[in-house]
Amino acid sequence: MTISTSSTWTGMVPVDDTALAVTDTGGPGIPVVYLNGQFATQGYWRRVIAELGADFRHISYDERARGRKSKRSADYSFEAAVRDVDAVLAARGVDQAMVVAWSYGAVVGAHWANRNPERALGAVLVDGAFPYDWLDEAVEQRIRKLFRRLNLFMPLLRPTGLTPRMNAEQMANSNIELGRLSRESELGPVLDAIAVPVRYVVASGASLGSRGDEQERIRAGLDAATARNPHIRIAAKVTSNHGAILKKDFRAVAEAVREVAALRHGHDQQSV
Repeated sequence: MTISTSSTWTGMVPVDDTALAVTDTGGPGIPVVYLNGQFATQGYWRRVIAELGADFRHISYDERARGRKSKRSADYSFEAAVRDVDAVLAARGVDQAMVVAWSYGAVVGAHWANRNPERALGAVLVDGAFPYDWLDEAVEQRIRKLFRRLNLFMPLLRPTGLTPRMNAEQMANSNIELGRLSRESELGPVLDAIAVPVRYVVASGASLGSRGDEQERIRAGLDAATARNPHIRIAAKVTSNHGAILKKDFRAVAEAVREVAALRHGHDQQSV
């Protein structure tokens, strides 16, 4: 049973050896939990949240060592990220929620929706969770080199919350783990088993660290999943690139959320 609140709450939610900064707008609307990009913060969702307004209850949070307030941890694994979804929802008294997730968060959201078919009201996955074998030894070395270079100036930005309080090795390991989990043999079966409505909003062009048409080839990995699972569809293919999609195409994301909510409403009426 979901406990409704009437006003916005902000605070820290303890989980494992850390604590996460959480914002919950409250209200009687459909609960939506937002899952961020790998090193992003809940602030990225502000335009989507404003566009959707009071028809939804918006729950956002900063993952471990992200943002200005969430604490460091000894565990930055993918499984820890999935556990954190449950911890945040439990702390806010929410039993069922829609997942709206971008990039790394989309893979977390896909796994959570697959593992919790009775609790997931649906999912909107934004330019992430594409089953494709993009990680090999050369790419792994490229990732490690990239984060070593980024780590030269990241300490200057950490007090602002714009970069995570993780070292170069931790960030690289997280990205490499994502590559392994994104392989068709790993992510494909997860998507195949999802039994709730899923809508993708897909970006265009390159993203940080990608080369040439690499990102578009990764996105094409979704085609087989949509062909196999009728619950999964592409709601929109937008012109924004990966990094700008939540800023420039937030309306397309919000429209996909409304579509999933309408599908859920129709399902609930049929069940009565």
